[in-house]
Amino acid sequence: MIRYGFTIRTRMGQRVDNVSIIAGSQLDAERRLRQMYIQCEILECRERSIPRRFEAANAHMIDLMAISPPTIQHIG
Repeated sequence: MIRYGFTIRTRMGQRVDNVSIIAGSQLDAERRLRQMYIQCEILECRERSIPRRFEAANAHMIDLMAISPPTIQHIG
């Protein structure tokens, strides 16, 4: 996975720096960005690869959350 950092201008003209999206490709990251910021203009795109141990840690945490039984709290 790659971390994409965007600088954008919203449809109202406001500049937003450092919108960070982790995705498999730049096209996927831009698609997700445009879902959050409809009709935005992309001013800059930076990409940085994520260290593999970070990816493995996230995958392991997701596995742990998926197999953990639900917690039920009783209110007195």
